[in-house]
Amino acid sequence: MSEGGPSQVQDIDGSVEQPPSSYKATILAVDDEPAVLRILTTRLKLAGYKVICAEDGEEALEAFHREQPDLVVLDVMLPKLDGFAVCRRLRAESCVPIIFLSALQAISERVAGLDLGADDYLPKPFSPKELEARIATILRRIGQGTAAAEPRELPVGQGVLRVGDLVVDTNRRQVNRAGERISLTYTEFSLLELLFREPGRVVPRAEILEQLWGYPPRRAADLRVVDVYVARLRGKLEPDPRNPELILTVRGIGYASQRMGDTPAAVAS
Repeated sequence: MSEGGPSQVQDIDGSVEQPPSSYKATILAVDDEPAVLRILTTRLKLAGYKVICAEDGEEALEAFHREQPDLVVLDVMLPKLDGFAVCRRLRAESCVPIIFLSALQAISERVAGLDLGADDYLPKPFSPKELEARIATILRRIGQGTAAAEPRELPVGQGVLRVGDLVVDTNRRQVNRAGERISLTYTEFSLLELLFREPGRVVPRAEILEQLWGYPPRRAADLRVVDVYVARLRGKLEPDPRNPELILTVRGIGYASQRMGDTPAAVAS
């Protein structure tokens, strides 16, 4: 289902956001508007990415399984399977980063997409330059988009924290409770790592948005991305997400890890 014409893409200029390294990441671009796909393909190839395209939800899933892309740019309103259904299926099997594109303006629609596991949400009409910047930020965060990135080299004994009954291993980007691994997406783990970097410090929502998503809030709806991800993280980590003990809300400011005095202790290796 089409969401509009070429006006869905704005301010096409000559500048492009370069990918984070010489690694040529693969991006799956999914949109049922040929004009939008042409612009996405041209811009992203100029930025140094390999681009594969799909025009409906079923074709998107086939292309994903065939090509194993590093990131998916996904329109919401698609024939056969809409973007939400595609995202739901991808999240059942993969942590691949997903950026939604949509002309749907309601905040509830954006929140619904993020709740399904999308990493970002860009409303139409969108700026290709802004999309390129967001792609580069996400790929840089996950290590050029490699699905099985090598653990970062850290000295033995560093990068591993015990938080209550949780063990957070930033070397391998893993979280375990009682020996059982808790599955987190790249963005969820990056949020956890940011909040627990300085236990007890209140991290403003705007700072979280800039550090993890790479752009400052320009409208109130932008900060909803942070709130949705905190809620998702609590749902996976907190025994009672309605009464959180690990990630606390500081009303009107942002979020802080741990209650006062509860500081994570390094785990001996």
